[in-house]
Amino acid sequence: MQSEKSRQSFLLVFVFAVVCVLSSMALVYTKHESRKLFVELEELTQKRDELNIEWGQLQIEQSTWATHARIERVATDDLSLVRPAATEIYVIERP
Repeated sequence: MQSEKSRQSFLLVFVFAVVCVLSSMALVYTKHESRKLFVELEELTQKRDELNIEWGQLQIEQSTWATHARIERVATDDLSLVRPAATEIYVIERP
């Protein structure tokens, strides 16, 4: 009977030890996954910030290319366009 009781207590200790080992391995695994995901989040946040900076620069560039002075200069210099005289302008009204 004593041997049966010691066998049960050994089995109980063994089960608890296995549960503790499995629990600690699960903790290590989840901590590792958490760190991997955090690193990925930081990389994506940095990429987002870089893309926002590039977007701002592209908006500034677009506004520079679309200024009235530049469009008029390109029209006169590159395309040889001239402003029509007042007598050459016709206003068409819709009924």
